Amino acid sequence: MKKSAHHPTQRNVKTRERILQAATKVFAQTGFDGARVDDIAAAAKINKQRLYHYFGNKDSLFTAVLEKGYRGLREAEAKVDLAELAADEAILRLVEFTWHYYLAHPEFIRLLNSENQMEARHLKSASSTRGINTGHIQLMHNLIQRGVKEKTLRRDLDPVHLSVNIAALSFFYLMNRYTLSTVFARDFMADDSLKSRLRVMKDNIARWIAP
Repeated sequence: MKKSAHHPTQRNVKTRERILQAATKVFAQTGFDGARVDDIAAAAKINKQRLYHYFGNKDSLFTAVLEKGYRGLREAEAKVDLAELAADEAILRLVEFTWHYYLAHPEFIRLLNSENQMEARHLKSASSTRGINTGHIQLMHNLIQRGVKEKTLRRDLDPVHLSVNIAALSFFYLMNRYTLSTVFARDFMADDSLKSRLRVMKDNIARWIAP
């Protein structure tokens, strides 16, 4: 009896995850306004009524997709081994991590862009948003404190500005890669361009955080 009682829960978790994966793809491709619940349901191989049973409405589904995106980023970041590195080297390792994560998850950048166009209305209503990022800001704070003691970091670094600078250097380049490639007549996604961009980002951050 226990075994059969366990199955519906497991099935529900799998169905919910399938809907979130399908919704992530559709929202990333079309933005929030362009996404149709019918298309998400079809991609998840589920009927629309069942999708509404799990997520209520399109706004709730988009909020859940954003939360999943942020959680994925922060969980992956928490696994980066920084303990053996000096604080300045640890920060440069996080620059590398962020760059490679964004490259591997282009849908996350598109979702954030879509949410910014809506003035973050979904994130504002999500109870978990701040909690998901609390550990990240604490990590930045701890690294700065450690770096000041080691004399590897300047004393006036702000953890939020540090986080924003690391994200921005990657985000702007990748979000605007099509226009930049066209305007500057260079393939911004070619291997040599990507390698050179990572070097530039690390150099920017290294010079800024230095005592």
